[in-house]
Amino acid sequence: MIRFATASAQTTFRSTSPLSNGQIAYHAPSVMADAAHHSRGDRYAFIPTIQVIDGLRAEGFEPYEIRQTKTRSADKREHTKHMVRMRHLSSIATSEEVPEIILLNSHDGSSSYQIMSGVFRFVCSNGLIAGDMFNNIRVRHSGRIVDDVIEGATRVLEDAKQIGSRIADYKAITLDHDEQVAFAKAAGQARWGDDAPVTPYRMLTANRWQDNKADLWTTFNRVQENMLKGGVTGRSATGRRMTTRAVGGVTENVKLNKALWTLADTMAALKLDKATDQFVEAHEHAYL
Repeated sequence: MIRFATASAQTTFRSTSPLSNGQIAYHAPSVMADAAHHSRGDRYAFIPTIQVIDGLRAEGFEPYEIRQTKTRSADKREHTKHMVRMRHLSSIATSEEVPEIILLNSHDGSSSYQIMSGVFRFVCSNGLIAGDMFNNIRVRHSGRIVDDVIEGATRVLEDAKQIGSRIADYKAITLDHDEQVAFAKAAGQARWGDDAPVTPYRMLTANRWQDNKADLWTTFNRVQENMLKGGVTGRSATGRRMTTRAVGGVTENVKLNKALWTLADTMAALKLDKATDQFVEAHEHAYL
């Protein structure tokens, strides 16, 4: 089992085997809520997230990770936003990556049901969210919620399988030193703004020998791991030595994962344009 290093041991939990309801209840109690928050009105259709999970289990999906947003409000702890990452039985891991679906919800009105596509990378236990490349389906708290979420999860899973081709494209793109630094710098700005406490070079540090590569996919993963898992040493705006914290919140985790995919897509497009220009230039010279 993998317990991610966060400020609270009950913020994020991932296992190498499907999670039981007991594990879910302990690490993300809002998933098990048996009523909506008292702020919700009569038109709010309350369906427990665990009921949706059970419905997805019946369709071959199993939960492997849960994450719950921390809240200072004691009466919202049982209802706050949470995220569940699930994998279908058909998604047998034949490479370093396996497609997953990501279910977001809350029972305090802060989120509708959302289903997104994702990737889990085994070599470093990274959970990547595919951002806006694929379906981001929202289901309101009304009507046939369980059926609608199951239908959405099935659609997202089919789209998630296409991520493999995108990853293959990223692996085929080599970044030079300056391009890697530019990617890391943009990622740091996405999380911390202009006052990033760590340098792009620290963001690019490989934590295992397998990640000492210059392709776009490996660069993406090095930066993603260092940015989200924390534990990277740096200096604050005042010059004080410090260590970055892990990203534990659901909203920030999703936002930063999406930003990274956008950066990767942008870099891939720039590299393609550059390669096209070089090809055209070379052929123009050939005919001179």
